Amino acid sequence: MKKFKYFKISKTRKLRFIDNYYRKKLYIVFLHGFMSDLEGKKPKTLLNYAKKKRLGFFALEYSGHGKSSGEFTKGNISSWTKDTRIMIRKIVRKNNFILVGSSMGSWIGLNQFKFFKKQIQGFVGIGSAPEFLTRLMWEKFSKKIKFEIINKGKAIIKNGNYEYPISYQLIKDGRKNKILNKKNYSKIKVSMVHGKKDEVVPVYFSKLVLSIFKNAKKKLVIVENGDHSLSSTNHLKIILKELNNLVENLN
Repeated sequence: MKKFKYFKISKTRKLRFIDNYYRKKLYIVFLHGFMSDLEGKKPKTLLNYAKKKRLGFFALEYSGHGKSSGEFTKGNISSWTKDTRIMIRKIVRKNNFILVGSSMGSWIGLNQFKFFKKQIQGFVGIGSAPEFLTRLMWEKFSKKIKFEIINKGKAIIKNGNYEYPISYQLIKDGRKNKILNKKNYSKIKVSMVHGKKDEVVPVYFSKLVLSIFKNAKKKLVIVENGDHSLSSTNHLKIILKELNNLVENLN
């Protein structure tokens, strides 16, 4: 894996990222999920793919994630969307790119269309989870958990082997970032890959993402034995196949 870099976004904040720089090439932009980072198999696999294809590559860790500065509980969809927008303008610049969004990364990715509509040439979603803060968290929380979040400002939510510190400001900001009620008329290829055995985000969410694209060539790939992460060797091959279909269509 190439060495990580840091970009100073302000006097007190810096974001960790990785890139494969080309001046005039198609880029792959990878956006990771909630409380994730760039240490996993997906960004490494996608970077290696970009190198082999001599494509640009860019991925960042949002504020409060991985080795980027900032407190996780002070971040939200709006600030992480802004981090991504600033970094795409800095690293990808005027190059065209394909978005690859994993889980929450798909939500962050959908938010980028209002800034880079002409540059985005394709979109691959992996276990996409737009609006998960409301639809999968808040609406399913017990009255006790809701009371704790509202009155204490946050609560620790356990989900399987994971623990998430969920703040009230994060929930409220999520409501401001509704995306599934907005139509997208981009004439691109959109491919959603989702595990049939995903116990975190139902396949229904990938179908919802596809429904907002009105002029795109759309595809839903349901991975029979797939979980939420889709990080096994076989699952990564499926993701790369979908990405490669988009790349070959553009070259």
